[in-house]
Amino acid sequence: MENRSCLECGEALKGRSDKKFCSDYCRNTYNNKVNRDSKNLIRNVNNHLRKNYRILSELNPGGKTKVKRRALLQKNFDFELFTSIYVTRTGSQYFYVYDQGYLELENDYVLLIKRD
Repeated sequence: MENRSCLECGEALKGRSDKKFCSDYCRNTYNNKVNRDSKNLIRNVNNHLRKNYRILSELNPGGKTKVKRRALLQKNFDFELFTSIYVTRTGSQYFYVYDQGYLELENDYVLLIKRD
């Protein structure tokens, strides 16, 4: 029988042959260390998406509104972060942050819409 030890604390393992950790605490601690960098990236992107969503929701209470692009920029809206793109038959691109979307129009206007 080979001597196995916990990947986090080094304590000897007892039980199943494929066991890697001595406790849930050690398993969670180990996985939190391993995933720290990617979790920070995901957390930051999600925070920016939530902020974009709040801005769109605030400026578009009725479901369809036309605003100046400057109004979004003043609230620090990030035009590079969205969750999906919808392309119409005519080639117009709607960018969505969850169910809140926008279409860039001429003369620095943006059409804000909410998908039902």
